[in-house]
Order: sequence, then C-alpha cells, then structure tokens
Amino acid sequence: MKHLKNYCIAGTIFVLIIGTLAHFVYEWTGNQTFVGFFFPVNESTWEHMKLIFFPMSFFCVYLHLKFRKENRCLSSSIPLGILTGTFSIPVYFYTYTGILGYHMTALDIGTFILGTLTGFFVLYKNAVSCKWRTANIPLYVLLFAVFLCFIFFTYHPPAINLFSSPG
Repeated sequence: MKHLKNYCIAGTIFVLIIGTLAHFVYEWTGNQTFVGFFFPVNESTWEHMKLIFFPMSFFCVYLHLKFRKENRCLSSSIPLGILTGTFSIPVYFYTYTGILGYHMTALDIGTFILGTLTGFFVLYKNAVSCKWRTANIPLYVLLFAVFLCFIFFTYHPPAINLFSSPG
C-alpha cells in the first residue's frame, strides 16, 4: 500500500499542474468547440469542476493499470475519489462564499487544491479500507453520467448559479 500512497501523492501533483494549465487551454486553442467539452469555457463553478474531473480521470486510468492486480478495491475507489474531488469544488466554493458573501481568486484556487487533495485522500483511504468494493457498477454509471453532463452542459447550461460565472 505504500506504493499506492506515493502514486496518490504523485497524482495529486499531476492534477494540480495539469488542472492549472487546463484552465487556459480553451482560450489558447481559440475557443475550439471540441476542446470546450474537456476544458473550462468560462469562469462558472461547473466549468471549474473539469479541472479535477478530467486530469484525475486520466491519471486514474494509469493508476488502475498499474495496481489492478495488487489492489482489487482500487476499481471502486477510483470513481469515488474522482467524484468526491470534483464535487467538493462547489461544496467548498459555496461554503466559503456563503460565509464571506463574495468570492476571492486566492480562495477559488484553494478550493481547487483542497478538492484535489480530497479526491486522492478518498481514493486512497477507500482503496485501503475496501468499503465501497461492491459499488463498482453504480459508481462507474455515476461517473459516466457526470462525464455526459460535462459534455452536454458545456454549451447548454441550465439557468442556475452553478453554471454562471461568479459576480
């Protein structure tokens, strides 16, 4: 399990770097429609959730291939970690903005960092405890549903605050 812990630390660093760069990719590519499915197209909280979802998913494919024989609980821990990390962004963001009454860029960055740490912490702890082992199918269905929502809502967002840029 020590090796898995080290890989989770490496994954955290990977997601923090790639997620930070991902924030700018849509603009760098001249606002290419296809790119927008995977990278934030605006400053909404929803779009910023992509900063964890896609880099962590990418890294976790590698993690699964590396440890699938060594840790049978990893397959359920991966989607749980990705979903927890991704959805912790709006939880942290709306908690701190609800308390302060406004948002601050430094704290927005902090929600991304904290969300990434949360995602890999949950992944690792559940890979060790094996509590979610029987939930593979529902977790992957939910992960795929979130993926489809990212694709659809990128250019067809509902009219709620989660999909609006903070003011």
